[in-house]
Amino acid sequence: MTFENLLQTFVLSSTWSQGLTEDQLAKVGRDMFLKSYAAGATVCPRGAPSVHWLGVVEGMLKVDTVAADGRSTTFAGVSSGAWFGEGAVLKGEARPYAVVAIRDSKVAFLPRDTFQWLIDESHFFSRWVIDQLNARLGHYVEFIEILRFSEANVRVAYCLAELFNPLLFPTTHKLLVLSQEEIGRLSGLSRQNTNKALHELEEAGLLRIQYGAIEVLNLAGLQAYARKS
Repeated sequence: MTFENLLQTFVLSSTWSQGLTEDQLAKVGRDMFLKSYAAGATVCPRGAPSVHWLGVVEGMLKVDTVAADGRSTTFAGVSSGAWFGEGAVLKGEARPYAVVAIRDSKVAFLPRDTFQWLIDESHFFSRWVIDQLNARLGHYVEFIEILRFSEANVRVAYCLAELFNPLLFPTTHKLLVLSQEEIGRLSGLSRQNTNKALHELEEAGLLRIQYGAIEVLNLAGLQAYARKS
């Protein structure tokens, strides 16, 4: 499949495109472009201008930052089918995070001018963006509560379960190609505590630990576990 066909298929499968007119879709098609990145490559460095809205066509990305003392943390893993970065694009600010490919990935770029044009021209699209921002805010509010009050196993369960949030990550595959180090960064835990938590979840029959990956066996169970008090 050519890049053009791959991009067109991806856009048409995205829920935000379903309420656009033919003319609006045509403009999106003209303005959007696709790039490929090898695992470990930087898609957007921290501090870069937010001049594009991003969609993960294939692969998986991470949104992270590194402190002055060298410590790093991962804010989110972004799986294929997801769009992200709308907050920074709306504000027109420098990205306060870096975007890095966790595995070989193809990423769609929609220019900020086109994104803002859709906000102005399409009630359906602007409503979708509001719902997206609301879902993202709800995720982080709940995550802060879990970070402060929950044990390590619940924190890991929540971070994995949220990768299947239907609004934010609509097409996540049950096999998550994430290292334990990356899961620890998402959960705010050391690798040792992450490993212990993952084995507890495996013993509960919720997932299977593989080399460099986690296979989710019982998504409903994992989601329930993530929200237990």
